[in-house]
Amino acid sequence: MKINHPSRDFVSTWRENAERLTREGLYDPADEHDACGVGLVASIDGKPRRAVVEAGIEALKAVWHRGAVDADGKTGDGAGIHLQIPQGFFREHVARTGHQPDDQKLAVGMVFLPRTDFGAQERCRVLVEREILNFGYTIYGWRQVPVNTEIVGEKANLTRPEIEQVMIANSQGATNAQFETDLYIIRRRIEKAAEEESIQDFYICSLSCRSVIYKGMFLAEQLSTFYPDLMDERFSSNFVIFHQRYSTNTFPTWRLAQPFLIRPTTAKSTP
Repeated sequence: MKINHPSRDFVSTWRENAERLTREGLYDPADEHDACGVGLVASIDGKPRRAVVEAGIEALKAVWHRGAVDADGKTGDGAGIHLQIPQGFFREHVARTGHQPDDQKLAVGMVFLPRTDFGAQERCRVLVEREILNFGYTIYGWRQVPVNTEIVGEKANLTRPEIEQVMIANSQGATNAQFETDLYIIRRRIEKAAEEESIQDFYICSLSCRSVIYKGMFLAEQLSTFYPDLMDERFSSNFVIFHQRYSTNTFPTWRLAQPFLIRPTTAKSTP
């Protein structure tokens, strides 16, 4: 494929490339139709930067038109970002709770809990803690994620979950790769246990020592206002995957907002 040169016209170059791909059976203009708005911002040298997070947030705002908006003007198909865990930010929070973080990477689980059923909330926390402890890891505690509920629409607010983060210590001294693998298994066991107990409105957005997902059933432009964490200067990352959902054959919900656990997708299956 030809690479755009500064001296060449972008449109004519795109047309030439499209014609070539069409001739070779690699592109069909009929496939061009409405879809989600997805993008990636990355640090070329791999170093975490605040500027990467800010660019990702601004880029997400630029694809707001890829999702639908409810009649209330505030409820959307859903939007979110996937970024590195700002270890310093969470270490400071852990220290304020009276714990002394070790030198290992800590893990963070972003969890949606039933907001109005306090009994179910507690059952969910017990399930999460049980599986983590069964794997031999230590829990620093839970953190209630600060949110600005005034900016979301009425429909989104009615179904809004309780949003909390569980912080986990790598008390076994496992490698980052092994820790991440264990966290995947832990998450799957938690989800299976919750399903067996028929707990509704429970969802793990992410559970990792590498990255965290902030998302919700709001407009793209509302992400950083709803989650003040993202405006903190300590939130830096070497990548940001952003996603504005375009809901076609499924109704918008908080859990179906994207990115998903592994990658963003335009598929409409349950994550």
